[in-house]
Amino acid sequence: MAAQSKLLPPGRSVKQLISELTSLYLKHRSTISRTVSITLVIALIHRVHNAISEQKAAVRGQQEILAQQAASSGNADDTAKERKGRRVEINGEFFRNLLRLLKIVVPGVRSKEFRLIISHSVFLVLRTLLSLYVAELDGKVVGSLVKGKGREFLLGLVWWMLVAIPATFTNSMLQYHQCKLALCYRTRLTNYIHKKYLDNMTFYTLSALDDRIKNADQLITVDVARFSNSLAELYSNLAKPILDMIIYNYSLSKSVGGEGLFAMALLVQVSANVMRALTPPFGKYVAEEARLEGEFRFQHTRLIDYSEEVALYSGHEAEKDTLDKGYFTLIKHVNRILRRRFYHGVMEDFVIKYFWGALGLLLCSLPVFFKIPGQTLEAAGDHTESFVTNRRILLSSSDAFGRLMFSYKEITELSGYTSRVASLLDVMDEVSAGRFEKKLVSSASIEENAAVLKGRGQVEESQEIEFSEVPIVSPNGDVLVRKLSFKIAPGEHLLIVGPNGCGKSSLFRILGGLWPVYGGSVKKPPFEDIFYIPQRPYLSRGTLRDQIIYPDSLYEFRAKHGSEAELLEILKILEIDSVVDRPNGWDSVEEWRDVFSGGLQQRIAMARLFYHKPKYAILDECTSSVTLEMERTMYETAKGLGTTLMTVSHRRSLWKYHSKILQFDGQGGYFFGDLDAERRIKLEDEKDEIEANLRNVEAWEARVKELEG
Repeated sequence: MAAQSKLLPPGRSVKQLISELTSLYLKHRSTISRTVSITLVIALIHRVHNAISEQKAAVRGQQEILAQQAASSGNADDTAKERKGRRVEINGEFFRNLLRLLKIVVPGVRSKEFRLIISHSVFLVLRTLLSLYVAELDGKVVGSLVKGKGREFLLGLVWWMLVAIPATFTNSMLQYHQCKLALCYRTRLTNYIHKKYLDNMTFYTLSALDDRIKNADQLITVDVARFSNSLAELYSNLAKPILDMIIYNYSLSKSVGGEGLFAMALLVQVSANVMRALTPPFGKYVAEEARLEGEFRFQHTRLIDYSEEVALYSGHEAEKDTLDKGYFTLIKHVNRILRRRFYHGVMEDFVIKYFWGALGLLLCSLPVFFKIPGQTLEAAGDHTESFVTNRRILLSSSDAFGRLMFSYKEITELSGYTSRVASLLDVMDEVSAGRFEKKLVSSASIEENAAVLKGRGQVEESQEIEFSEVPIVSPNGDVLVRKLSFKIAPGEHLLIVGPNGCGKSSLFRILGGLWPVYGGSVKKPPFEDIFYIPQRPYLSRGTLRDQIIYPDSLYEFRAKHGSEAELLEILKILEIDSVVDRPNGWDSVEEWRDVFSGGLQQRIAMARLFYHKPKYAILDECTSSVTLEMERTMYETAKGLGTTLMTVSHRRSLWKYHSKILQFDGQGGYFFGDLDAERRIKLEDEKDEIEANLRNVEAWEARVKELEG
């Protein structure tokens, strides 16, 4: 007592000091409550940050484990590269990409998507307020039951059922808004990507000239949908818990006092820190388990690789001992982890389910045992009502806090989809600007080819086709012809010949605007004046009429004053007018590539040429499946329409329709000049005869020796 009296001011007891401190606290309670609230917010932010850091550490640990497993099987390098390409993080780049995509899916405050977000937010607030009101109503119903007031109990029950009507409507509207937002996001993003993907031949250059995007179809159809769904879900899963925590904690602090709420939060934080300190390093345990699993797996892999040698040495017993040792070492470690998990599970269940639950009960019981400033004395039924309401609010607040803690996983998923969709947009932008990244697998000097690929030539519009020192490059980056030069005027039909892989297709890609000009200059007509017919014609999805007028639409066909009678005359020239004799005639819809034979498909492709009447036509082995008589009809009709033909073919029957020849030798050289079809045919026949005779020289020499002997 003497020591205690020395600590107190003279003439004042402990009770007086506590009374004075209580009065001082009540006098400044508002300021202290605000300080406590700010402290709680800071603590919450700190806790969320720690949770996110733990999640990141767990993700990194899983990646390291997977890398170790891959290394044990001999595929470490490939797996590491693959995961490096797919790894995403929540950083500044993620937020920049997300902001870019948000500007696409929500283009402005007057957009439909923004109105949906506002409406969705209103229903989110309404749902939280309804939940708060239902919690209070639950307390009143239970309070009436405790008081024995049957009439109030029944009225409360009826009112509780009436409140269920707007509550269920609100829940359904939230689900509807979320699905509608996801659909609107996907529609906006898909339309935006389709426009960029189909403009400037990006869909072709993305796959042919660039290696960065391997599965554009999946990105556009699957990842865009997943991104849209994830973005719509994340807004609800983040906004709702944050709003719930703010409103529920504010309401709870009004009922039980900010002091009790702060004390509970402090105890929860302290107990969580103690539990974290006592938690075994499961991350290290799992990593060690993965290492042992990898070693055990590697031992089996090594046995398979050297099975013949082990069998010849009769080393099966030694290998069995090695495998058993590896397995028992692994099992020993796994049992150790199981024991640690058992003890940790007991502690975790006790703290989370019972200790924190008891703290919640204590918090809800504060108004029963203590006088909360600003509240009046209550009866037993009122205490019950207050307890039930506070407990319901506390459970809702805890649930919101838990959902907020585990929202990092959803953010991580969104970051993955955001990264994939943003990478598609970035690559399409670069491809549209003429910047490509393609792995060179050429047999020639990679440095020399790379220097050629970095260059850019000039493209001019002209009524003639002229190449001046233009390099011809293959899809894999191999420079096939260093400098190609030739000129074709209207009416000068060109025959192009050469072995496979010599540059014929690359030449056509340059003319079609699909391929960049890596040097020199190219003069060519506008894109619409050049028509291309491949060996395997493309048949679109649509009507029979659409197959002839492709790529024109029915509206464009009518705008050109086209008629079915004109199309029928074209089909008669090609002797396929019978295809119109179908139940729906020109409006018949089929999977035409399955209906038409190869020869019929080539005639349909030639019908397109006759319909469009281009100034130039590129014919790439387009008569390989038709008769010589039909081939003659095709070429004579095309020339009669004033179309200048550029043909790739080795059929001698086509030589007479051309006046120029461009011949590649497959070694980087070429010849361009006039084509005398009759003389060339005679020379080719003579060449074939000589080659046949040369093949018989050995047999003739052997026969001469027999005759001489």
